[in-house]
Formats: sequence, structure tokens, C-alpha cells
Amino acid sequence: MNFIGIDYGEKRIGLSFGDDELRIAVPLKPILYTDEMNVFSILEDLIVKRKIDRIIIGYPVNMDDSIGFKAKEVDGFMARLKKIIDVPVERADERLTTVQAQEDLVSIGSKKSIKSLVKNRRSGAIDSTAAAIILQDYLNLLGSRKL
Repeated sequence: MNFIGIDYGEKRIGLSFGDDELRIAVPLKPILYTDEMNVFSILEDLIVKRKIDRIIIGYPVNMDDSIGFKAKEVDGFMARLKKIIDVPVERADERLTTVQAQEDLVSIGSKKSIKSLVKNRRSGAIDSTAAAIILQDYLNLLGSRKL
């Protein structure tokens, strides 16, 4: 099976790709939000090109396990996505993935250039790295279930 991981945001949508054979998630080029129909069109193209079987979307649960405003935004996005795209969509806990993504990017690059990237999130690199973390966690869980 092939998977897309999504880190949903109002301005940027981070994307990642992985499969259940290799079980490695890799960041993809993020979608810089213009309008929702454009987002769905890009996702549809990606689903066809990569032969996607399932979409895993990060679900921002609060640290106390409550569901907040951002999670409700994701619920709305998921509902609209399910009406347009005929691929199963699952939620995955995304707590602290953006923090981990920022730390990962800092650890692999020069601190000065990465700090400027963190301050200026417009590139979407952090979002797609977070999407890869979300999907990697899902693939790890999936792999442990198969053992």
C-alpha cells in the first residue's frame, strides 16, 4: 500500500509519501494554500501519480487529550476531502510533530540558515517534515501490528 501523510494548515499543507513495504516516510513538496479546490486538485493528481491507497492526516490533539479548535478545522477539511477524493482517510496523533520537525531541520543544517527557515515558515519545509514524522509514526505502528 502507498500512503500520503498530511500536516494540514490554513496557509501550508505539508505532504509526505511512504509505503508499507519499505516503511519509510519522505517529505514531499508542500502545497502553499491558495484556495481549497486547488488543494484538492493537487492532492488528486498526487494520488493518481503515486497510486495512493490511504491518506494519513495529522490530528492536533491537545496535550491533555482534549480536542481543540485546530482539530475541528482538520475534521472539516477531512469531511470535504472525503467528498472529493475516493481514498480512505485516517487521523494520526500529531502532537509535537512541528517541534520535532524544527529540531530535525536544525540538526541537519546550519543553525543560522535553519533558524531563518523556522522564523520564515513560508517555504513549507517544516510542514512537510512534520507530515513525514506523522506518516513515519503511522508506518511504524502499522509495521508493529504485522509482526
